[in-house]
Amino acid sequence: MERTEFIVKGMTCDNCVNSVTQALKHVEGVKVAKVTLADERAQVTFDPGQTSADHLKEAVKAAGYEVA
Repeated sequence: MERTEFIVKGMTCDNCVNSVTQALKHVEGVKVAKVTLADERAQVTFDPGQTSADHLKEAVKAAGYEVA
C-alpha cells in the first residue's frame, strides 16, 4: 500500500467533503480516503498496482475541485 496527501481547493461545506471522498473511493485500488474541510486536505491510502496519485488527483478534478 502507498499513501499520498494533497490539498483540495474549492470545498466550502460538508457536502463538498463527501463529494471528494466519494470520488476518491470510487477509484479502483483506493483503500482509505480521508478528506478534511478545515485544512483542505485529502489523505489517501491506495494500491499502487491499481492506481496512481495522479489518477487520484484527476478524480478530484473531475468532481469539480482543484488540486494544489
